[in-house]
Amino acid sequence: MKLEALTENQRWLLSFYRTSEISGALFFGRLAKSLPPGPIQTDLTKHFADESQHSWYWTRCLQNLGVEPIKLETAYQDQYISAAGMPANIMEVLGITLVFEKRVIGQYALHRQAKDLHPEIKSTLDLIVEDEKWHIEWVTQALKNMEAEYGKDHIDKTLKNFSDADKEVYQKTVKEHEERISGILKF
Repeated sequence: MKLEALTENQRWLLSFYRTSEISGALFFGRLAKSLPPGPIQTDLTKHFADESQHSWYWTRCLQNLGVEPIKLETAYQDQYISAAGMPANIMEVLGITLVFEKRVIGQYALHRQAKDLHPEIKSTLDLIVEDEKWHIEWVTQALKNMEAEYGKDHIDKTLKNFSDADKEVYQKTVKEHEERISGILKF
């Protein structure tokens, strides 16, 4: 099978992923630095390291495909605050994180279905998805552990609110970048 050169739209999408991973790393790094030592800070520190590594994986993937990443000014999650509001406590931070991580793993799974997916992109997606599974697991468990403090119903309501906001952001993003992604991903 002859592999085609990376299109500008493919380069943009991989750069978009990279920018989102960088934003996640910076966010989790700042959050981990601000929390007192304990299980959540420990897991956030690993999460921060993973997100940073993911941005490197996308950088390496793009370079292995013969291009440099595109410098993008905003990331997907930058729209969350206007759609969902500023998280007020660690439970809300973890709630929005869980919703976002589920979106990421779903997006990467969707991308894995792309026709004629380049092996370099596939291996990068596969590598990152393994970490994303752990992100979902640890945040889910942390939220479960917070049920005594916040109440299961309150946590579930928070997750629903953030899920609704995520759907809004996703639909807006897909519409805004439809020309770039329609030839790559199936909707």
